[in-house]
Order: sequence, then C-alpha cells, then structure tokens
Amino acid sequence: MIEEKKRQAELELPRDCTFSPEDWRILAQYWYPVATAAEVQDQPVAVKLLDMKLVCYRSGGKVVIARDLCFHRGAPLSKGWVENGEIVCPYHGFRYNCEGKCTAVPAHPSAKISPKLKLIVYPAIERYGLIWTCLADAPEQIPAFPAWDDPDYINILIPSFDIAGSSGRQMEGFLDVSHFAYVHTATFGDRNNTEVPQYKVWREGETELVAEYWSTVSNYGKGQENPAPEGFQWLREFRVFAPFAASLTVYFPDEGRLKILNCASPVSARYTRLFCPISRNFDKNAPLEDTVKFNLQVFQEDAEMVESQTPEDLPLDLQAEAHIPADRTSIAYRQLLSSLGLGQNYTS
Repeated sequence: MIEEKKRQAELELPRDCTFSPEDWRILAQYWYPVATAAEVQDQPVAVKLLDMKLVCYRSGGKVVIARDLCFHRGAPLSKGWVENGEIVCPYHGFRYNCEGKCTAVPAHPSAKISPKLKLIVYPAIERYGLIWTCLADAPEQIPAFPAWDDPDYINILIPSFDIAGSSGRQMEGFLDVSHFAYVHTATFGDRNNTEVPQYKVWREGETELVAEYWSTVSNYGKGQENPAPEGFQWLREFRVFAPFAASLTVYFPDEGRLKILNCASPVSARYTRLFCPISRNFDKNAPLEDTVKFNLQVFQEDAEMVESQTPEDLPLDLQAEAHIPADRTSIAYRQLLSSLGLGQNYTS
C-alpha cells in the first residue's frame, strides 16, 4: 500500500501543468536529459522537466535527482546545500540522504523522524556527458549513440540551448531537409540548391524511425574549405527515438563521419532545453570552439523559426497542416507520436 501511494505521488501532475493530463502521463514514461554532467556537482542545481521542478546534485560521486521540495514547509532544496553527502533544506535545516530519507530535524535532534519526511527520488543515469532521468521510473530508454564511446571519434558537448518553443516543433525542424536553403543561409545552406530529391523513411520497432537523405547540399560551413569533389552526394541518415530525440549521421568525403544526437528536453509544453552531443572521426586537431560556435549559430537559426510557428503545438492530425513530398520524415514522426497515444491536439 505504501509503495502504491508513493508511485501515485510520483505520477501526480505538477502544479500549473501545461500538458493535458493524458499527454503528461504518456510523456512521463520516457527518459530525458535534464543537465550536463559538468553542471551537476556538489552544489544543488534546479531543473525542470515536463513542468516538474527537480533538484540535481552529487552525493559521494553519485548523481541524485529528486523533487525540488522539502515536504516540511515546501521549501526548494535547490536553494540549500550538500554536506557530507546529504542535501540540507535552506529553511529549517532538515537533511536527506541520497535515498531521500530524512536523517535529521535540527529543531528536535533526539525525536523520532516521521516517515513522511522522505523525498521523491527519481532514477539518474550519466551518459554522453548528460544527466538523464524519467519521472515514471520506467525501464531505461536512452537513445543509442555508440560513437561517443568509440576511440576513433572525438567528442564535443555543445552547451545546452533554451528554446521558447515546443519539443515537438524543435524535433520536426531537426528532421526537416527542405529548410536548409532558407533558414541556414548564414551557416551552410545554399539558396541556389533548394530541390529535395526523393528519399526513404521507415519504422524500426515501436518507437524508432530511420530516414536516408541523399543530396548535393554540403555540410561544410560558410567560409570553410570544401574538399568534396564537385557533385558529391551527401548522405544524411536520421534515426528518431520517440518522443524527442534523434541522431544524425552525415557522411563526409574520405570516410569522414559526423554524428549528432539531438535531445529536446521538454521543460514545459512551450519551452525546450536542447542538449546536443557531437562526435566526429575527422578534423581531430581542429579547435573545438569553432564547432561549438558553428552549432550554436545553427541552433539560433532554427530557434527563430520554432519560436514563431503557429500553432505553437505540433499538430498530430495530418489534416491540420498542408504537406509536400519533402515532409515525409515529419509526417512519419507525427504518426509515430500518435502511435504513442498522444492526443491530436498535442501540446508539446
């Protein structure tokens, strides 16, 4: 009975939830990154996922993620501190261990501590330089990104990037192949190369999509030396991990591979924190700062579109917006989200 009540509390909708209750409970079943590993040290960090306020910190090297709430008087633990591996509430000094158990009530040091004084703790996994969690404690479903652990690749973790738009819209923009020539003209797009050739999209399993897109649109940035032979066919291979993650492999000349993991973490229905680990097996001695600057510029170009789209939500009803053949990946993505059970008036 106690465990059942705990489970129900963990799945209780956050206050002022911006999602429909049905959509929130579905999305809560999946894993998302909430911070970079470098951000989470001994000092508590406040983050938000699906409107739920969380606190992250390290206890003896272990990452702890909990509801950012002391049940005594509702103070945010993220304003407290960590001492001897325990988080201390800033209001009355209550202490909690890494399992969430209250170990000290300073006002009554010898009194028995109520079992109600226990934090709601969520699972935490550190991978690809990111801290991941799941609000429903579902089995691990972190996207595959094997290049990160391949010694032939160098790794770059772009700083997290906030977007005042929905995770579904951001994801669809990442998968879109016809906007390069118009949105990314300052980085790599070419207004003289707008045609989108036919390409293939297919489902793999219940929650994954794969798309293979061949074109002559270069992936080298403006001002960069382009050693690709004239007419070189660039392959961009997308793999979607529902609901809000996708990897992109770009096939460069001479067996070069650029691998990007796009992780749109839904802070709320209309706000996204983007995390983006990148691996490549070429230009290993090039300044990493250049890669970071280039990708942040690409993110900003995309964000200007995502933040201004109407409707703000991603419509899963395919009759709600017009489509062209170049949209086959986004159409398949919307169908994939529908298959998860998300509502047609989807709010993410």
